[in-house]
Amino acid sequence: MARLELKSVDKSFGAASCAKGVSLAVEPGEIVAVFGPSGSGKTVLLRMIAGMFEPDAGDILVGGRSIVDAPPEQRGIGMAFQNFALFPHMTARDNIASGLRARGAADVTAKVAAMSRLLKIEHVLGHKPRELSNGQKQRTALARALIGNPEVLLLDDPLRNVDAKLRYEMRLELPTLLRRGSAAVLYVTQDYREAMAIADRIAVLINGRLVQVARPEEIYARPASVAVARLFGDPSINLSEVTPTVGQGGLIATVAGTQVRLDADELPSGARGRCWLGVRPDDVLVTRHGGEDAIPARIVAVTPLHERAVVLLRFADGGEWLAALAPEALGAGADEDVFVRFAPDAALLFDHASGERIGLPSRRQAA
Repeated sequence: MARLELKSVDKSFGAASCAKGVSLAVEPGEIVAVFGPSGSGKTVLLRMIAGMFEPDAGDILVGGRSIVDAPPEQRGIGMAFQNFALFPHMTARDNIASGLRARGAADVTAKVAAMSRLLKIEHVLGHKPRELSNGQKQRTALARALIGNPEVLLLDDPLRNVDAKLRYEMRLELPTLLRRGSAAVLYVTQDYREAMAIADRIAVLINGRLVQVARPEEIYARPASVAVARLFGDPSINLSEVTPTVGQGGLIATVAGTQVRLDADELPSGARGRCWLGVRPDDVLVTRHGGEDAIPARIVAVTPLHERAVVLLRFADGGEWLAALAPEALGAGADEDVFVRFAPDAALLFDHASGERIGLPSRRQAA
């Protein structure tokens, strides 16, 4: 199979720039999720690869061959659209087979039967799109994209219009399904959980620029910037303005008048002055007991959220943080005074002006 590569791709529509120097490579058999907020240029990127738009600059290669001037049908690319884009006058069977028949492929009936069994839609092959549920439409569109064994597979937020139960099931099934072929898969989504569950790597796109490309666990633990950190996690990351200094026990920061230790011995490069201290709600511990590194706070509200409780905390200086923890671990309610702690290695530092993450010279790394 073939490698997909984008080299410094630009695309604008009038004054609106949708892609700015985008460079990305997707290996055969790899799933890369393109994740970012609405309007960041994700769908435009897919449509340039598919041949619906041409880039203003840069190159797009499949298997080392430029496809920029090739017509869509000669690019070896399969695509499933967010809105399904099924032919309304055709049955599910004919929709799935349409691409194969256009190319004059052999054994169309057998291939459609095998793909429909794989996606569990063999019982609706005779139905037209108006007779299908959203989940069945989604699987039909996916079958049509997969059946030609494309070198590159583009999926444009394919689970957005399906119900929550099916979306959860497909997050579990899709990676195995997609890896049965060896296509380079580019998967667009606005759901960070979906990106983390499905992808081998995540490419974070903000305002037409790729700001970080890494494995899901790396992006969550070491986001490249405040903007990336805010996109991953629910509730979102806590941020406080601090000025780190070196004390007797190592690097310290002051949050709401309380000195807290960070997991470093010295001031990192780029932390000369004001910074943003980031701590994820999952890493916040709420207790009734004070002591070293304990920040006094008051519980403003407690909101049950599935197996967790989300706690809104207010510090003496008016700053607010969120904590996400098991309800039985809280031991306090609204309007009660508590203390907030976090492990030193749970803290992230970001440059105050640019928002870019500052690497901490960790004690554990030094050891």
